[in-house]
Amino acid sequence: MAKTGTTTTQGLRSAIERSGYYPTLVSEAVEQAVGSDVVDAFLVHQETTFDANEVRRHVTVLVLTDTRFIVSHTDEQGADDTSPVPYATTSTESVKIGRISSVVVSRVVANPENYTRGTLPREVVLTIGWGAVSRIDLEPAACGDPNCDADHGYTGSATADDLSLRVSEAGDGPETVAQALAFAQALSEATARTPE
Repeated sequence: MAKTGTTTTQGLRSAIERSGYYPTLVSEAVEQAVGSDVVDAFLVHQETTFDANEVRRHVTVLVLTDTRFIVSHTDEQGADDTSPVPYATTSTESVKIGRISSVVVSRVVANPENYTRGTLPREVVLTIGWGAVSRIDLEPAACGDPNCDADHGYTGSATADDLSLRVSEAGDGPETVAQALAFAQALSEATARTPE
């Protein structure tokens, strides 16, 4: 991942082209969302899923500028009731850095007793919240008395879970894992610098 300016913009274009997933469509959508902003960091992640007898691809592009966090998703669809030919859907979302409420990085490492500093984890899950999507998990509340049958209401938690992206060394390669960590660090640092 390049550092700043034109080099980073060229690196972003190259990463989108390397993904091989409708690069012209994806790069145009991302470039229009970025506009005249300077790209500080980016992450391109392609995911392939199997749905019954179909293989579906999805690409997520994350871009960090001085003032915004941009998310782009592109999905392909086969011919269906709405279209007689296959089609793709691309969406972009632009979020002010100050709106990002959490950046969570979960790392999975093998043989943690032998872990050495700087070793890449085998898997990284990057979860970013900015309040667009929240999840509420509720369950019946209980007291410590196993014989109590009173209604104690509910207990639960609310979680901001706008974006969750998983990359693994086995599926995506070590370079993508390293890029995910670098992007997460750049985003965390940007949110720390930006007042709410």
